[in-house]
Amino acid sequence: MWPKLYAVLAALAWPQLALANCSPIAFDGVPFTICSYPTKNVDLRLFHRGSNGNAFGSFRAIDRILNADGKALIFAMNAGMFHDDLSAVGLYIEEAQQSAPLVKRAGPGNFGLLPNGVFCIGKNGTATVIETLTYAKDTPSCRFATQSGPMLVIDGKLHPRFIPDSDSVNIRNGVGVSADGALVHFAISDARVNFHHFGRLFRDMLDTPNALYLDGKVSRLHAPDLRRSDPGFPMGPIVGIVDTAP
Repeated sequence: MWPKLYAVLAALAWPQLALANCSPIAFDGVPFTICSYPTKNVDLRLFHRGSNGNAFGSFRAIDRILNADGKALIFAMNAGMFHDDLSAVGLYIEEAQQSAPLVKRAGPGNFGLLPNGVFCIGKNGTATVIETLTYAKDTPSCRFATQSGPMLVIDGKLHPRFIPDSDSVNIRNGVGVSADGALVHFAISDARVNFHHFGRLFRDMLDTPNALYLDGKVSRLHAPDLRRSDPGFPMGPIVGIVDTAP
């Protein structure tokens, strides 16, 4: 009953969200911010390093470069796990150029909690979340791609390792795409939450058949329409939407 109710409420809200871009919501008593965009007719990109080879590290650094070209960063979020030197932990592709390879093996930490997955932004206004081994078997053409983990939702089901009453809670962010591929949903928790709760947000409220965890603890959001741009330590890969500066 409840999942269906949330789906109905979400369906009513999405047209408004698509215009407002980012909105605060509550799901099962926890506050989240959801940013939803159509996959077509938006300039959705990944950012990692500038022309000097150094990682951007912050929303401000990316926005400064865009502003010099008459553009602006109208949404951004950290987009995958990274090493101490800010290099990507898993697959990373930018403008169809791969700079870090796909990692298929299990390992320590959240990234290695298989199944993990890839967020792929296509060349023709498409976006998909794909489980890593599926990606390896039938690799799509991605203009941008970032690998992270674990998967939150896999073909409509929560990750099998998630525990409903787990006390492992953190600020978390992730991404999912609607079943018809028309909308990409980014979410960040505004209070600490466990994986099971966060996965249910994507499965039951956002109704995304596949969703990917991007990170936790370092999770940050840049949402000018909410007058929000979270500060913090330098980041590795960043996902963002670019628009002409006003």
